[in-house]
Amino acid sequence: MAESKKETQIATLGGGCFWCTEAIYRELKGVIYVASGYSGGEIINPSYREVCTGQTGHAEVVEIEFDPTVVSFPEILEVFFATHDPTTLNRQGADVGTQYRSAVFYHNPEQKAIAETIIKQLNDENIFGAKVVTEVTEWTNFFKAEDYHQNYVANNPGQGYCQFVVIPKLEKFRKIFKDRLKSSVK
Repeated sequence: MAESKKETQIATLGGGCFWCTEAIYRELKGVIYVASGYSGGEIINPSYREVCTGQTGHAEVVEIEFDPTVVSFPEILEVFFATHDPTTLNRQGADVGTQYRSAVFYHNPEQKAIAETIIKQLNDENIFGAKVVTEVTEWTNFFKAEDYHQNYVANNPGQGYCQFVVIPKLEKFRKIFKDRLKSSVK
């Protein structure tokens, strides 16, 4: 009898600089693959330089392939909302522009409903002390970023932005979600 292929799902999330978001999800148990890229814009296959202008309509995002029998989409979003500021419009820290917006690009109606429910709950309970401005938008495209952006933190741990922005976020994630880290990370 042939072994059946594991069913995976895709999540596409924008939480500011994709270096931060990618580094976090690479360590989450149940995540199979993460790629940094661009979603939500009109230009086909944009470059980093084009997206940085804020004129393409794209957000810096990560596309996450995950095993829903290990980590659910609501758990993916729990990590997402805990590791960036979803209350600042078009900004994460010093990174400013529409390309840094907080966004969930849903792949099906179930993901849309889950994202909207979680955002409503966060707002109703005033979890952040300010309104969540994360956009929930239908996924239409994903363009993988240039190779040098992939696994950027692991490949450039001494780079200033990684030292002062990414690594502190990664350490916060590891502390909060220590029971959900891949065994190679613990």
